[in-house]
Amino acid sequence: MGVLDDILSKAKKDKKRIIYSESNEPRILKASRKAMDDGVIEQAILVGEKNSIEKACKDNDVSLKGYEIIEPQNDSDFNKLAQELYHLRKHKGMTEDEAVNLSKTSLIYANLLLRSGRGDGIVTGSVTTTGDVVKAAVTIVKPREGVKAVSSCFIMETPNCHYGNVYIFADAGVIPNPDPEQLSDIAIASYGLYNKLIGGDAVIAFLSFSTKGSAEHEHVDKVKKAYEIFKSKYPEIPADGELQGDAAIVPDVGKRKAPESKFAGKANILIFPDLDAANICYKLVERMGGAKALGPILQGLSKPVNDLSRGCSVSDIYGVTAITSLLAD
Repeated sequence: MGVLDDILSKAKKDKKRIIYSESNEPRILKASRKAMDDGVIEQAILVGEKNSIEKACKDNDVSLKGYEIIEPQNDSDFNKLAQELYHLRKHKGMTEDEAVNLSKTSLIYANLLLRSGRGDGIVTGSVTTTGDVVKAAVTIVKPREGVKAVSSCFIMETPNCHYGNVYIFADAGVIPNPDPEQLSDIAIASYGLYNKLIGGDAVIAFLSFSTKGSAEHEHVDKVKKAYEIFKSKYPEIPADGELQGDAAIVPDVGKRKAPESKFAGKANILIFPDLDAANICYKLVERMGGAKALGPILQGLSKPVNDLSRGCSVSDIYGVTAITSLLAD
């Protein structure tokens, strides 16, 4: 059974209510309909203009049965939630009128609904930029306590790999050049996500072009510092750094390059030094190596909000819906 099959099976045992802010998008409607029909989620909540949603469902032969449709300005909680947004942002200069107008938008209101507990997670991003998705989530849903960096990861299922079948690559979508503290935050968030979605023995590697001092550079120093911060905070979690990619996942290479390391060659959570490295690597592993990439999955938020690729398929949205449901408390 593949990773996604396992996630779907787990999600069906504890169904959640998932909010969609792009409720006129045919791919969203088809994926959310399938998620409800298959018992992956308890209910799909569509945020937007009711007549427009009903027309989109009719045009795409999607049954409205079981959906909850919420029009922001006609919702009974609108004034309360708009005030909530105002209090969250007034220190940044937001006026009450601005808060009311912003709360009428589907993306913002979806986040306000999630914050208030009227849903368990959000799936969005099929027509919305990652920047807008992350900004709304960080502003309203907020990072999890103790986490300074909201980041993202991909679950990489690698059936043709000799060293492991499932990896996490992070951060492949949000922070362009994370500092050492942010890299440590990315690592602990990825570790928690691995345990919740995949399970098994998780081992973290902080990746670099150097292994244990084989090269000297400020970029290497950043990764070394990130590992030191992480180990000081979480000494019990299996991790090592700085490690080159082969030393991180290939046992024989790990032994040769880092003979004193307990975890070299055993890693399945790969923390990349920057967004360039992570994003390029996941795409190459997917396209050239035949891996399946699940994500991006946002991590570090107090409640799950997941950002889709704008080129996503119905099946991609269906998978991210299951992941979002499983991540909800």
